[in-house]
Amino acid sequence: MPPSVIHIVGAGIAGLAAAVRLAHAGIRVIVHEAAGQAGGRCRSYHDPALDMTIDNGNHLLLSGNRAALAYLDLIGARNRLGGPGSAEFPFIDLTTNERWVLRPNEGRLPWWIFHVHRRVPGTRVRDYLSVLALLRAGSSDTISDIMNCDTALYRKLWQPVLLAALNTDPKEASATLAASIMRETLLAGGHACHPLVAREGLSSAFVDPALHYLQTKGATVQFGHRLRALLFEGRRAAALDFGDDIFNLGSDSAVILAVPPPVAASMLSDLTRPTEFRAIVNAHFRVAPPAGCPPIAGVINGLAEWIFAFPDRLSVTISGADRLLETARETLAEDIWRDVVRVTGVADTLPPWQIVRERRATFAALPKENDQRPAAETKWENLVLAGDWTATGLPATIEGAIRSGNRAADVVSGKN
Repeated sequence: MPPSVIHIVGAGIAGLAAAVRLAHAGIRVIVHEAAGQAGGRCRSYHDPALDMTIDNGNHLLLSGNRAALAYLDLIGARNRLGGPGSAEFPFIDLTTNERWVLRPNEGRLPWWIFHVHRRVPGTRVRDYLSVLALLRAGSSDTISDIMNCDTALYRKLWQPVLLAALNTDPKEASATLAASIMRETLLAGGHACHPLVAREGLSSAFVDPALHYLQTKGATVQFGHRLRALLFEGRRAAALDFGDDIFNLGSDSAVILAVPPPVAASMLSDLTRPTEFRAIVNAHFRVAPPAGCPPIAGVINGLAEWIFAFPDRLSVTISGADRLLETARETLAEDIWRDVVRVTGVADTLPPWQIVRERRATFAALPKENDQRPAAETKWENLVLAGDWTATGLPATIEGAIRSGNRAADVVSGKN
């Protein structure tokens, strides 16, 4: 029999995914969130400098992200993602001013690589076969161990795509994580690669509908409820200590700990987990995109890496951005804006802007860090873990976070 009540500590995307899955199964759920809002690193907020709602980070989904799309279907929010309806990725090389659109065909057989106008300029058909070597990678292999990282195809395709997915310099990143990404995207065919963006913000797609769904199912969500300690008796978690109050866990109660790894480690002293992290820098500019501006564009040889066009703003994401953490915000805004002007053709006057730096955005997708990711199951029979840093087989992405929440829900409810 599944537990009669499950406490979920953390209302990020992993915690919400677990809560939604359990509530859908008719299990009583209580969510405890330390912050005053849900969503964690995947949420929207009103920024006073811009006087508009922005996301704390830009996130791109793909049509092959089956767990994320199933989650959105369940909470009734699939229609809050938008995209071109096909696998189209515009790129510009700021060194050569060359522009192209990568357009994989829908099916699994990659006939698109035989069409010169659908692949990366200056590349040959046989160049694309190099990615297949990733599928044979071992757990200790880096991408540079497996692939030649000194080719035009690597610089103009594999490097920007894998950097965005892994948030780690691909040359030092885990080849097995890269292989997982490739299997579920380009190697699955263009039908799995349609870009999808939350046009009205991450919270409107992933967070607010989930909270509404949980409310309709009778779940309890408590904000400003920071867990101070987990108390154990024998092989079970016995109580949740929130400082001002303590929840005693009966024999029919269980816990999903869906918090960042440092927080989890403070509760579980012997927890093996990733300890190295990478930053992401996002820039937001309050300006309407020019007519014909694509929803997303990749930038080669620039400071900006991906430019997102929303109805009321242009946003930029820079991954693996530890090198930029100490750069003055004004300098960053000006330097990034110059790239945006060149890519989009927007007027060059710097508009109102905001820089958002996440110092510990994701775990570093290195082989040694990937090996430290724990399973959902723990040595305590009524305690499981969730989070994009657990052993999902994927890097730290929305898809990985939702899969971890699903897995935790299945383990704790006895469906695994």
